[in-house]
Amino acid sequence: MLKISYVVAALTTSGVIAWNVRKGRTADFDLAITTAIQRRKHPAFARLMWLVSWAGFPPQSRTLPMIWPLVWLVVGRRVESLVQLAGWGTSAISGAVKMSMRRPRPHIDNCIVIPARIGGSSFPSGHVINYTGVYGTMAMLLSTSRLPRPVRRIAFAAIAVKIALVGPSRIYLGHHWFTDVVTSYLLGSSYVIVLNSIYRRLARR
Repeated sequence: MLKISYVVAALTTSGVIAWNVRKGRTADFDLAITTAIQRRKHPAFARLMWLVSWAGFPPQSRTLPMIWPLVWLVVGRRVESLVQLAGWGTSAISGAVKMSMRRPRPHIDNCIVIPARIGGSSFPSGHVINYTGVYGTMAMLLSTSRLPRPVRRIAFAAIAVKIALVGPSRIYLGHHWFTDVVTSYLLGSSYVIVLNSIYRRLARR
């Protein structure tokens, strides 16, 4: 029941954010967040922000989500392989919402924008929603695997850090606004929760 409540609340909040973005009511707030994050000029921090986003740029953004299901298949976990592949379904959600919103990305006139291979509209963040979908699904599957508990905890922590940092990195690099990122976290986590419920039913069978 708690999971259902979260999904409903997350989707409702996403809709409210999207509506306010369309109305242009979040522009000043988004710019203030970007400015605050981009004040950090330390080279190590800048490098970290780039490295965190690396997996979401092509071609690795198209190859890595295909590799993880193959790994599950190699170790003989067919259901997990299919579920892991399904975690990439967030890409379809991202594409559909982007086409609907068509929000311009941050521009150099407003903030610092680091050159990168990106395209499409800004809302939502493809990096964030796909990290949440792909790696969130991986964490979910690993948590129920037969790996030793210390290994599972380390893997889960590494994935959690990766997902948590990708949002700030997208803002820091000037590729997305704060509302893009928050909405992606909400949509991506809701998707993983639904996928988790499906996986548990399949596992019981």
